[in-house]
Amino acid sequence: MKITNIEAYEIIASNGLPTIEVRLTLDSGTIGIASVPYGSSTGSYESTVLLDREPRYNGKGARKAIANVLEKILPALKDSKVESQQDLDALMLKLDGTQNKINLGGNAILSVSLAYAKAVAQEENIPLYEYFRKSFGIKDSISLPHPMMVAIEGGRHAFKSTDLQEYCLTGETEEGPTESIRKCLETYYVLGEILQSKGISTNVGHEGAYAPDGLESNETPLKLITQAIEKSGHKPKEDIGIMLDAAASEFFKNGQYFLTLENKRFNSKELIKYYEPWLHTYPIVCIEDMLHEDDWDAWTELTELAKKHKVENIADDLTATNLIRLQKAIDLEASSAILIKFSQAGTVTETIETCLLAKKHNMMTVPSHRGGGETNDSSMIDLAVAVGSKYIKVGPTRGERVSKYNRLMEIERDLAR
Repeated sequence: MKITNIEAYEIIASNGLPTIEVRLTLDSGTIGIASVPYGSSTGSYESTVLLDREPRYNGKGARKAIANVLEKILPALKDSKVESQQDLDALMLKLDGTQNKINLGGNAILSVSLAYAKAVAQEENIPLYEYFRKSFGIKDSISLPHPMMVAIEGGRHAFKSTDLQEYCLTGETEEGPTESIRKCLETYYVLGEILQSKGISTNVGHEGAYAPDGLESNETPLKLITQAIEKSGHKPKEDIGIMLDAAASEFFKNGQYFLTLENKRFNSKELIKYYEPWLHTYPIVCIEDMLHEDDWDAWTELTELAKKHKVENIADDLTATNLIRLQKAIDLEASSAILIKFSQAGTVTETIETCLLAKKHNMMTVPSHRGGGETNDSSMIDLAVAVGSKYIKVGPTRGERVSKYNRLMEIERDLAR
């Protein structure tokens, strides 16, 4: 299957700024189309998002990434024999020649990598998740992920809300994802009613979740969400749990953690003590990025504590869908789970290899949306199905978010036929 043409162009992402989309054509005429999201809150170790840095779109255009696709990647691919996803991605990585894809841009490389995957899946008349499984030799029986649905957002995703970035509802029911999505959304509606009854705003943030201002503390959303779970008629931890993402690197300054909402400063040990009561007071099943991305020793301490409370400690900025950093986390026992984002890794191959390394060490994987510039591309759902992820992390409303849930429910229907 030779690549005969690639078109690359800008589309508008969920934050109203451009991102890159690619339309890749095989010699059979089969086409694969993929777009690349990016985050408003990003870790230091992610694949590079190449931006134009010029007045147009306040410097955030995608023309440089597009030029790299058309002028560098396309000629290299048309002149080379590509027999697999791994071949394609290895060729582009060699062409870039840097660890974080600084030269070509991770957004340029990933757009081609994903578009190729979609084109070949289309050519072989198989779902994208089946193409991923076939390409990377995944033999396990298929299991479908449940929602990790953002309910309240703060930090970089909302103005005048909490210091912590996300408070999520997790589907814990043994029923399929469609029922799990329903129960989470019902709880989300009730949460909105509770916020309104207290005179708190129900405006939404970057991810389509409530972004209330005027909250008393960073603990308040945990109280409100627990109340919403119970009031909606669902059982805490049995039907619906809570996941908490601090995105702590965002409030780490000069060696200390500073919580603006409560005007408190902590070192690592003090911050862990600040969190600890929440783990046994509320139906928390997962925590994520509760510490800075380089606070390795504290991560290990927190993981030990989380295990005592039967809570998964998810690494995001710490590991950045990166094989080297994930291996370090494994060696130090710094986390028990890992968030997965195509755009952090920069290629399909690196993303799936990271998932498989985590799986080898019995670590939970959680494919995730991006907070700022998300698109309607739903490839992350096929990834989650392919590697057997327990959850997918996505916001509750807005078209670019619900497209992911709709894809998951489509897959569930297809498998039931």
